[in-house]
Amino acid sequence: MIPVIICGGVGTKMWPESQPTSPKHFLPLINGKSLFQINYELLRTKFKPEEIYVSTNSVQEELVIKNAPDLPKENIILEPELRNHGPATGLVAAFLLKKGLGDEPFMLVQADVLREPGVKFIEMLDLGDNLIRKEKRLITGGTKPDYAIMGIDYLIEGEKMTSMGDIGVSKVDKFLWRSTKEAAEEYVKDGKALTHANHYGWTPNLLLQLYQKLKPEWYQPLMNYVNGADLTTEYAKMPKGPIEDVTQNVFTEALVVELPFAWIDFGTWESVAKYIKEKNPNLIEIEGQN
Repeated sequence: MIPVIICGGVGTKMWPESQPTSPKHFLPLINGKSLFQINYELLRTKFKPEEIYVSTNSVQEELVIKNAPDLPKENIILEPELRNHGPATGLVAAFLLKKGLGDEPFMLVQADVLREPGVKFIEMLDLGDNLIRKEKRLITGGTKPDYAIMGIDYLIEGEKMTSMGDIGVSKVDKFLWRSTKEAAEEYVKDGKALTHANHYGWTPNLLLQLYQKLKPEWYQPLMNYVNGADLTTEYAKMPKGPIEDVTQNVFTEALVVELPFAWIDFGTWESVAKYIKEKNPNLIEIEGQN
């Protein structure tokens, strides 16, 4: 498995500290470490620096180097401009293909969340590698919700796969894009709904085949780049769009792994404070300070 840390956003809800030049995943939020550092160090328990890749932009490149000084600079995949996750993910695949890694499984690892316990995430990477090599299809992650959450996507579990140890793996019966509350509540009640928690995995060749079929306006510039054309010129040709422009069309052919770890998303300062308080129950708060 090739882990690819993705970090290009900002985290506007954590303004004013989180800005384009100091986005939230590079802020020292947890015990003086950034979320990027924590995730990179977790990956380093299994992978050598030269086996890890980072997808980002030129504004954040120096922050990547500062937070992961042993990462080879040639392993940093730089978007020439921001064009959303569809083109950015395609660039990851094209970059790896150009390095001769077209048939190697890779997984996108969001830099702005915590995964606890980390050892379970490493186990999931091993499982994902085996699944992709065996099944030759897209995999992604999901979490079992206790109640209907609005503003997110859902994956409805289909047939269970029973040969994956203690980590739950299912075929995907249906994808719900930003479902209505009524529909979400019904699926959550039935116990078949998983909130879509990303962790996309493919091989570069498999992903680019999907792009060729479903988004040729992304595919052709990427292949031009693979074949030697200027990346900046080709990337500018790609329309902006989410990766779901591709994945929502093939989710019923995909597999979803129920994440075997807590997926902690820090979207606001309140969520950070809550996490720190839970980890330090004896922490004394002084009025006007935290």
